[in-house]
Amino acid sequence: MGVFSLGDAINLARTNGVDLVEVAPNAVPPVCRLVDYGKYQYEQQKKAKESKKHQHSNKVKEIQLSPSIDPHDFQVKLNHAIEFLCEEMKVKVTLRFRGREMAHKEFGFQTVEKFIKEASPYGHPDAAPKLIGKGLNVMISPLHRSKRAKHPKESADGAPAQAGQHKTVQFPSFDGPKQNAVSPPKHSAGDNSSSGFANNPFSKLGLPKEQPTDGSNGS
Repeated sequence: MGVFSLGDAINLARTNGVDLVEVAPNAVPPVCRLVDYGKYQYEQQKKAKESKKHQHSNKVKEIQLSPSIDPHDFQVKLNHAIEFLCEEMKVKVTLRFRGREMAHKEFGFQTVEKFIKEASPYGHPDAAPKLIGKGLNVMISPLHRSKRAKHPKESADGAPAQAGQHKTVQFPSFDGPKQNAVSPPKHSAGDNSSSGFANNPFSKLGLPKEQPTDGSNGS
């Protein structure tokens, strides 16, 4: 709006029902804005929160592995690492050797290399895995957003199904002749298979009949 004296600027702000806010005090002359001060504070706080969300590059999360890790546990730890990388955090992968595992370090290197390969769409190692003491260490940094793959949750939840794409389901054909249902064989009262279990493994065994315990010969 040009250069105004302080008094004229205040009067202009009062006329428009807003506040006179100094945004660049070091400029010559100082730069001011005619805005609602409460709304201006809200916008500044919102910008500060948004900037903090993207300042996680200095944070490091640690993931611990073992040479004999279970595949399910490996996938769970990999998912955690992917979440950290998508949040602009670095991931420190640590693998510890215990006892006789030191005699077969190649298994530990294979586990770490597999972890790096699975996380490659989201981050890259700063250096090759190093053996320090009884453990392997490697630092994985997140890739740039333009080169990084989408978060698995976002790609799964945020990808709406396209119109015209329906899942085809194949149903069995009922055109053939109907077969008579065969009823299961009836068992006699003395049959060993008539037990309370549906698949009794002892039903096929020819067990001898129980001998009477009253001293008679059973005739």
